[in-house]
Amino acid sequence: MPNPLSPRDILETLVGFPTVSRDSNLALVDWVEGYLADFGITAHRVYDATGHKAALYANIGPEVEGGIILSGHTDVVPVDGQEWETDPFTVVERGGRLYGRGTCDMKGFNALALAMVPYALSLDLKRPLQIALSYDEEIGCVGAPPMIADMVDRLPKAAIALIGEPTNMQVVTGQKGSVGWQVHVRGHEIHSSMMHQGVSAILESAHLLSWVNDTNDHIRAKTPSVLAEPFDPPFSTAHTGTITGGTAHNITAKDCRFGIDVRLVPGEDAQSYEASLRARVAQVEARMKAIHPDAGITLTPQFDVPPLAPEHNGLAEQIMRQATGDNGTHVVSYGTEAGQFQNAGYSAVICGPGDIAQAHQPNEYIELAQFMRGEQVLRTVIDMLTTSP
Repeated sequence: MPNPLSPRDILETLVGFPTVSRDSNLALVDWVEGYLADFGITAHRVYDATGHKAALYANIGPEVEGGIILSGHTDVVPVDGQEWETDPFTVVERGGRLYGRGTCDMKGFNALALAMVPYALSLDLKRPLQIALSYDEEIGCVGAPPMIADMVDRLPKAAIALIGEPTNMQVVTGQKGSVGWQVHVRGHEIHSSMMHQGVSAILESAHLLSWVNDTNDHIRAKTPSVLAEPFDPPFSTAHTGTITGGTAHNITAKDCRFGIDVRLVPGEDAQSYEASLRARVAQVEARMKAIHPDAGITLTPQFDVPPLAPEHNGLAEQIMRQATGDNGTHVVSYGTEAGQFQNAGYSAVICGPGDIAQAHQPNEYIELAQFMRGEQVLRTVIDMLTTSP
């Protein structure tokens, strides 16, 4: 067996791969696959449609059911336009913090998970440790579902999935889901002095953006459900963040593009929101085509991330409360892959080192104390695999 790398060594290696979601992650995957192979572990890849990205998973220990999955994503958000005081792709320690893109979200957890491999192999495991590393989490959790489906087909079914997004090592049992669409409104250009003969894509888009406001007003008027009450805010939210369109001030806009997304509390159905939005799209499009037949609206689904619903006597929650000593009630509004594992039949929970407030920020960091705490907790989790279910 090779000399094991420290969690810090692995973190520095992982951060050194600039795996921004728009780029390939294969160099990192190659390294992880080689790292596992050094310990005699065979990894499996699941490529995206382009072949330039891949998820990777592996089984460490006996080929039996009842194991524990340590799940993370390999991609990070861009550093473009951010003012960094250090090289974002080099780990720098300063003031008890480890700076670098992904140190918090979530290569810190990935490094700890990989550091558990030689530790797990040193034990008499009765159940396996499984490592699962996805791609494209940051652009809508689109890389995990094919990886999870492949794991279900090829590996013995694990008992729990631990998704190590940064929670300050608190045990998070609920998460909002999200569904999003890209909208392209196509108008008909004409001089604005004769705008009654044209179709302004921008002005027609306003009717769809009013759907966002109307939806939020309707949601907020309702009494929060029991599942929604722990969240902040305790209701679903619709949102548009950017919009582009138009050619000149005196021309009716030919094109307008923007996104619409809804963050969903557990218990709500994404399909109902899509049906409502498509009804508004049909209404607006009919008016546009009555003026010019080439006008129209294209609504393209971008992502659909299921929420994580709290489980009644969930095994993942029990194990992580035992490992951390945390008995509080915690939910988060940001998206993770936990709901995707839960929908595939795994008991799932979110718990990882670092503060989500640092994620995506310039000078992103993880507290060294959090990193060390994460290692301690994961060792406790791995120790549980030495007992039969």
